Amino acid sequence: MKKEEKLKIIEDLKVRISDSKNLYLTDISGLNSLETSALRRACFKANIKLSVVKNTMLSRAMESSDKDFGEMKDILKGNTSLMFSEIANTPAKLIKDFRKKLDKPILKAAFIDEQIYIGDDEINKLVSMKSREEIIGEIIMILESPVKNVLSALKSGGANLSGLIKTLSER
Repeated sequence: MKKEEKLKIIEDLKVRISDSKNLYLTDISGLNSLETSALRRACFKANIKLSVVKNTMLSRAMESSDKDFGEMKDILKGNTSLMFSEIANTPAKLIKDFRKKLDKPILKAAFIDEQIYIGDDEINKLVSMKSREEIIGEIIMILESPVKNVLSALKSGGANLSGLIKTLSER
């Protein structure tokens, strides 16, 4: 591979990791072609982009990126695959689900909204992490709850003021 080609790949990687909020580094070595194909299909269905990269190129892309990847550069040994996702916990769920049949992929590290998670033991924490949409939904439900209570009190109390005061005092 010529130097110009390598520089282009590094630049493309830099753009991809800079634009992504959620990045998983995994090890899928040891999977045969059928298993790798099944993983790629599962990633496609879950809207996860899976790429196999060279560690040196990824390391250079991380160094030239505007993000601070900290210790992640130190774990770039062996085979490395990247998983890009819009939703933070989707790759973790896919990894855990895929492991029901096989012992791979192994989580090396994850970069999620400027937070770094190192090691395969973090997979359960990442699976249980709520997505941004789930958190926003919960906040909206919490904010709507008092309004719904007041509206139901108004409806159940009838049109008179004494019924309204009685209903509100009971709650």
